[in-house]
Amino acid sequence: MDLDLKNKVAIITASSSGLGRGAAQSLLREGARVVINGRNKTKLQAALNELKQLSAGEIIAVPGDLTKKEDLKNLVQETINRFGQLDYLVTSAGGPPAGQFIDLTESDWYQAFDLLVMSVVRLVKYALPYLKESDQAAIVNITSTSVKEALPNLLLSNSVRMGVIGLMKTLANELAPQIRVNAVLPGSHETARIKELLNNEVENGQFKDYQAALVEKSRSIPLQRLGQPTEIGDLITFLLSPRAAYLTGETIVIDGGSTSSNL
Repeated sequence: MDLDLKNKVAIITASSSGLGRGAAQSLLREGARVVINGRNKTKLQAALNELKQLSAGEIIAVPGDLTKKEDLKNLVQETINRFGQLDYLVTSAGGPPAGQFIDLTESDWYQAFDLLVMSVVRLVKYALPYLKESDQAAIVNITSTSVKEALPNLLLSNSVRMGVIGLMKTLANELAPQIRVNAVLPGSHETARIKELLNNEVENGQFKDYQAALVEKSRSIPLQRLGQPTEIGDLITFLLSPRAAYLTGETIVIDGGSTSSNL
């Protein structure tokens, strides 16, 4: 199926690894031109080199910290300088620290809000003039199933990510019909972070090997496995494409069926 994305331009934040990188890979395979982003320049360059080998799509890397206004402005400006247009925006960010209420400081709350919510607010603000010039502009926010069901020991994620959903729903109305806005809510995916955590459990003697740890991690998921980053990437790519032209203001869960919420 041709998703009609050839030569369209997408910015994807926090995309040197994990779910953002999965989105970059899927978009590149559809012929889109992609701008990846991350704080770690070495890691970002490695991702750029690897992604160039996977697709004929054009890709550049722009380093930057999502909590810094100037870095976000630069991300958008470098995109325009290179490609002269912007059609799609995919917002992603690393998760805030785990912890229970009694252990979290006010600084932890402010930092989580800056990372998860204000990064989206600022980036949409800077990108909006260029998105309005596109004939098929769309935004997808990567959040978490924690906005559907509170997850143990993830108070910051449970609380603060809800702000992104409220922003998304409001923008879907305010920016329609010119710009569509949706959110995806991933469950457990086999990212580098998850692999690191599972390998740590193996080293600590909780499991005999990585496969045993992976089986245990997957036990509560109806599909009996973790998702792959490219699977959420394929969903995001579809949502950005004209094939999803009647979808806006939606929160779409992708978790192998593990969320038990009715809505």
